[in-house]
Amino acid sequence: MSDIQTPLQSEAFVQRLSVLTSPAARDVLARSLRGIEKESLRVTHDGALAMTPHPHALGSALTHPSLTTDYSEALLELITPAEATPEQVIARLDELHRFVYAQLDNELLWNNSMPGPLPADDQIPIAEYGTSNIGRLKHVYRHGLALRYGRTMQCIAGIHYNYSLSEEAWRLLQAQRSGAASAVDFQSACYLALIRNFRRTNWLLMYLFGASPALDRAFLRGRAHSLETFDESTLYRPYATSLRMSDLGYSNTTAQAALQPNYDTLPGYLEALARAVSEPYPPYEALGTHRQGSWVQINTNVLQIENEFYSTIRPKRVTRSGERPLHALASRGIQYIEARCLDIDPFEPCGISVETARFLDAYLLVCALDDSPALPPQAYAEANANFGSVTLEGRKPGLALVREGRAVSLRDWADELFERIETAARALDSLRGGGDYAAAVAAQRAKLADPETTPSARVLRLMRERGQSFVAFGLAQSEAHAAYFRARPLEGDAVTAFKALAEQSLAEQAELERRDAGASFDDFVHDYRNYTLERFSV
Repeated sequence: MSDIQTPLQSEAFVQRLSVLTSPAARDVLARSLRGIEKESLRVTHDGALAMTPHPHALGSALTHPSLTTDYSEALLELITPAEATPEQVIARLDELHRFVYAQLDNELLWNNSMPGPLPADDQIPIAEYGTSNIGRLKHVYRHGLALRYGRTMQCIAGIHYNYSLSEEAWRLLQAQRSGAASAVDFQSACYLALIRNFRRTNWLLMYLFGASPALDRAFLRGRAHSLETFDESTLYRPYATSLRMSDLGYSNTTAQAALQPNYDTLPGYLEALARAVSEPYPPYEALGTHRQGSWVQINTNVLQIENEFYSTIRPKRVTRSGERPLHALASRGIQYIEARCLDIDPFEPCGISVETARFLDAYLLVCALDDSPALPPQAYAEANANFGSVTLEGRKPGLALVREGRAVSLRDWADELFERIETAARALDSLRGGGDYAAAVAAQRAKLADPETTPSARVLRLMRERGQSFVAFGLAQSEAHAAYFRARPLEGDAVTAFKALAEQSLAEQAELERRDAGASFDDFVHDYRNYTLERFSV
């Protein structure tokens, strides 16, 4: 594939892509997997947060593999299996929506990342997971999030995109390089390289897919801000792409802001996170772990658990029963990555389109194969600053970012990235025929020439044209998507399978609760905390 190189593409990227598209590789790239996790608030027909429990017909939020809750009892999370193609993963997400809507009675799924009207912060219902020790632990963890960050912020929703190359792909790439690393260590190192490239360039995803340029004024609870008034109930930034991912949304506390994971080596990453889940943080010590005899947070450390760390991307490994994520990574290496910065697309019923999934596949493949220098603190801070600039001003004409200490226009840098993403898309198309990947990438590149075609600009334009507040816009889109799904109910075997899965999950929760009856929750928390400290003594 020597003809694919351009002046804007690294020799390493071209060579590695050639390895994976050579005749000897057969269909190794076609065995990549992707999965989607989509959060959605349940709301009433006036957009207000649903105060009802997680629907019993959806099964157990604790044990169901595909239908659970995130922070709030009202924050539903739909999780697809890992699928072989973008078309399949969107089809699974579509099926989940259709089943959910058949059980929702008179409620809707809010198809926006920023929430609509919320009750008082202390009235937002925290998710319940039953009386088993693990269920109680999940509830206490969420109480801790409420103490540390407030419940309102936890009602922000998004899309997580999980992605992996096949182990065979990593073996083929390892065979081209010298070194004595084991297959597991090599694969982990390559996923960390992907993460470093993603951290440097994920501002591009905010420009292309950011869809939260406005929010309900009440969301800020009177906090100081730099937003402008859109109407009496709506605040916005004229060039914002994603207020959800700005400091107004996923704002980090001082504790988290000071946490800089080492993405250069897996041991370095594990050490940083292990320290954060085992080192007390004085402001959290002042809050304590109990109030009136009840647990209110798991511990007083910088992070209660590793998943509390808010990051745009995480290295992941499927955990075994009772296993902590850090232990899984330390024992068996990185298995896939979880990209966490995508807004819900309010123009798509599922919150994400198959075209977006195709683009993400090509983009993530570039991140995996391109050169990936280390990410020292200065580069880490530079990447965060670029990301923050694009969330708030991404569509601003002439916006400049900083690359290796030098100013570069967003447009010029994006053009360079697109050269590689287009090459990856052509390679993916060559494996399966047709031009779907190339077309998906071309559609995104068109947004560089015309920022008004980005989702964030479309949201603001429609709100102006319709004379809608943010809440009115969000409600109209959510109602339209609800009608779309309710007009296409699942039938026959699919319904039977979903109902059986729900019933099985309820039985599994009941068995956990039976087994834990009379067991000490205090001892369970003690063992849970000590497990981390013993395994990761730093």
